[in-house]
Amino acid sequence: QVQLVESGGGLVQAGGSLRLSCAASGRTDSKYAMGWFRQAPGKEREFLATITWTSITTVYADSVQGRFTIARDNAKNTLYLQMNSLKPEDTAVYYCARARGQLPTMRTSEYASWGPGTQVTVSS
Repeated sequence: QVQLVESGGGLVQAGGSLRLSCAASGRTDSKYAMGWFRQAPGKEREFLATITWTSITTVYADSVQGRFTIARDNAKNTLYLQMNSLKPEDTAVYYCARARGQLPTMRTSEYASWGPGTQVTVSS
């Protein structure tokens, strides 16, 4: 079992930046892919980005391509999401998750472990 905890959320003006972190503890020895998702009020959870254990492969949603960057530091058991050029429509609760396997995936159902989420609010 792995435990995930996100941090780094907050209030930022449009055009600003934030960096989210996701600290993993417990069973962190498996080489699984990791991902970031978000959920706005009244909307379904949305895939943002995923990364393999080796960081060789990353995949992004069209909505964040070119603005967000996913990264991981396996030595620190930490996943990151650098968010630049933030827009009011980026306002949501952001979640990190660990996939069931090593392949990167955009499917929510392919992720077995989730953090509690961190709120990101972008003001106009």
